[in-house]
Amino acid sequence: MEINKSPYDYILIGAGAAGFMLADALGQDSYFNDKKILLLDKDPKNTNDRTWCFWEEGKGRFDGIVHKAWNDIYFGGQGFSEQFKISPYAYKLIRGLDFYRHYLQKVSTHTNIEFLQEEVLNVSENEGSVLVTTTEETYIGNQVFSSVFDFKTLKNQHKYPVLQQHFLGWVVKTKHPVFNADRPIFMDFSVEQKNNTRFMYVLPFSDTKALLEYTLFSEHLLPEASYEKAIKDYLNQKYGCVEYEILEKEKGSIPMTCYDFQVHNTKRIHYIGSAGGWTKPSTGYTFYNTSKKISDLITLIKENKSFASLRTKWRFRFYDLLLLDILYSDNGKGQYIFETLFKNRPPQLIFKFLDEETNLWEDLRIISGCPKKEFIKSLIRRLLPFFK
Repeated sequence: MEINKSPYDYILIGAGAAGFMLADALGQDSYFNDKKILLLDKDPKNTNDRTWCFWEEGKGRFDGIVHKAWNDIYFGGQGFSEQFKISPYAYKLIRGLDFYRHYLQKVSTHTNIEFLQEEVLNVSENEGSVLVTTTEETYIGNQVFSSVFDFKTLKNQHKYPVLQQHFLGWVVKTKHPVFNADRPIFMDFSVEQKNNTRFMYVLPFSDTKALLEYTLFSEHLLPEASYEKAIKDYLNQKYGCVEYEILEKEKGSIPMTCYDFQVHNTKRIHYIGSAGGWTKPSTGYTFYNTSKKISDLITLIKENKSFASLRTKWRFRFYDLLLLDILYSDNGKGQYIFETLFKNRPPQLIFKFLDEETNLWEDLRIISGCPKKEFIKSLIRRLLPFFK
C-alpha cells in the first residue's frame, strides 16, 4: 500500500450529517482557504438510506432541502392521546438522498476539499501526523475528524447504562387515502409494549404515502421480521390497510448513553456526530444538535482551543442519565414516563428542554411533570455511592 506523500491539513472520515456539515463549514470559512481537506466515505451517497427529523422555530438553514414539514404532532398513549399544535415550532423531515445531493454539490464548489469513495481500514497516530489507510491508499493528515461510530467503545464500561434507539421503517403507498397528511404521529405507545419501550412513528407525505417506523428504546435489537410484523399489524389495525406497496426501507440503531465519548479524542484524532457523543441520550435525536455543534467546533479549531466545551451541559446530562437508569433497570417504564410528560406539559416546553435551551425554572417544570417515584428512586441510586 503506497503512502500519499502530499499531506492534508484535515481528513474527515464518514460523509454522513456530521462529516458533510463539517466539510462545508470548513470550505465556507475563509480562515481555511489555504487548508487541504480530504473527505472519505465507503459509499457513493446516492441512495435514500435514512431520514433525519428535527423540530425548529421558524425558517432554518436546511429549509431548501426539507422534504416535508408539519405544524401539528399526534401523541398516542394507552391512557392519554392528543393532537398538539406546536407553533412556533415546525417538525421537519429531510431525506438522506436530498441531503447528500445538496452537500455533494456544495463540497464540490470548495476547491480545497476532495471527496473520495474509499473505505477506511485503519487510523494510526504518531507524534507529527495521522496515517489513514483505505482500500486504495494511505493518506497523511495533521488532524482527523471521524464520525464513524462503533458500539464496541461502549462494551467495556459499566459506569453508564447503554440503550439503543433501534428501528425499522417502510415508506408505503396505499391504494386508498388512509393517512392524514397534516398529522404526523410523533409517538404512538398504543402498540403492545412487551416489557420494553416501544412505539410507532408515522410521517405522512400525503394521504396515501407515509413513512412508518417501529421504534424501541431498549438494550437489544430484534429480529428483522419482528419489526416488519409490527408495521404490518399497525397498518391493518390502525388504518384497516392490507393493500399497499413498500417503496423504500430503512433501519438503524442509535446509541442512547451518557458515556463521555471525548475520552477517545487524542491530540490529532477527534470524534464528531454520534461517535463524538452528539446524540441526545434520552431521545436519540442527533441531526439538529450536530448542526449546532459544528458551528461551535469551527470556532474552537480557529482559536486552537480544547473541544471540551462541546460536551453536554452537566445538568442536562444528569437528567438524561436518570431517565436512562430507569429505562435500563425497567425498560417497560418508558410508555408511562413519556405519556405522563406529554399529558402534563406542552410540547413546546418539552422541545425546548430537549434542545437544552431551558432555564432552571423551566427544568423544574419539566421534572415536576414526570412521574415522581421513578425519578426519585433513580436519583437516590445515583447519589447513594457518595454517602457510603
